[in-house]
Order: sequence, then structure tokens, then C-alpha cells
Amino acid sequence: MAGISRSGEAPGGVLGLAADVTDPEALAQALSVATEAHGTIEVLVASAGVNRESLAARTSSQMWDEVISADLTGTFNTVRAVTPAMMRARRGRIILVSSVIAARGGVGLSAYGAAKGGVEGLTRSLARELAPRGITVNAVAPGFVRTAMTASLPDHIRTAYLEQIPLGRFAEVADVAGPVLFLASSAASYVTGAILGVDGGMGIGR
Repeated sequence: MAGISRSGEAPGGVLGLAADVTDPEALAQALSVATEAHGTIEVLVASAGVNRESLAARTSSQMWDEVISADLTGTFNTVRAVTPAMMRARRGRIILVSSVIAARGGVGLSAYGAAKGGVEGLTRSLARELAPRGITVNAVAPGFVRTAMTASLPDHIRTAYLEQIPLGRFAEVADVAGPVLFLASSAASYVTGAILGVDGGMGIGR
């Protein structure tokens, strides 16, 4: 298993590689190292992303470009880099990470919502394109996950978000990892083009 991030940090037992997903050449180099260490990549989980929360009228072009570049273009770059080998092998699992915001929208989240909506459109198109090669493409759309980012939210904002979640809590990282593992497994061999909400019910009716 290999993990690619800006820092190159990874959990124990995982090959950590540093790369910027917005830079196709750097990404290709990192994937080359991963392939040399572990062989052909059979499962891709593309979860890189950033958010620059800002009202649309106050969102600079730079802020917009940063979010779209990392969350949407970076996702595409990663998929494009791994699919040739998967196509040759005629098998593979691709899991992209969207967000409940793609379906619900959010104040100050125009760029993020647009990027994640694009990820969902990308998921469906790739699913149709790659199915004949034995490759499934799905996405998970988490709600609010307990991370350093959500922990830094002001109390009144965190409370407002919690009130929108039928299960009444933020997700733990493990709550998202489970569905990802399912989509990567043989149990999901007949699932493709799906957007799986992992949001505690926040996206009911999406």
C-alpha cells in the first residue's frame, strides 16, 4: 500500500510519497516509485482536496483556482495517471472522494461545492468509460468528519451543522474508511458509477 500526499507522511506499513496532485509530472514520478515497490496499482482512492471558505462575492480568482485545481483537476490527474495500467490489466477499483456539499450546497462553499460536484460527474463518466475494461469507478460523499478542520469551527457553526445530521454526530475517519473498503473489495464488483453518501443522513434525498 502507498499513500501520496504533499508531506509524504503515511501510517506505519504504508509507503509514504510526497507529490502535488496538481503537478502531473510530480504525480507520475511518485506513482512510478509506488509501482516499483508494490507492482501495478489495482485500487486508487483519490481523496486529496482543499477548501477556501469564502462568500462567492469575496472569492478571489486565486482562491477559486486553488480549490478547483486541487479537488477536481488533481483528482482527474491522479485517475489519468493510474488508468493505463489498469486498462492493460483489465481490472481495477477507483474510488473518488466527493462531499455532501456537492448535493446540498453550502454558504461560503461555492468553489468547494463546484469542485465536488465535478468529481461526481467525473465518477459517472469514468464508470461508463472504464466498465468495458473491468474497472469500477465509484465515489463516497462524506458529510462532516471529525478532523482538525472541523474541530477548529466556532461552536455555533459546529452546533448548526450537527442539527442538520439525523444521526446527531460528526463522522469518525473509520466511518468513511469502511465504505471505501467495501467499494475496493470483490463484494462491490457489480457496483459502478455510484455516489455513496456517508453523511449520517445529512444528504437524504440527494
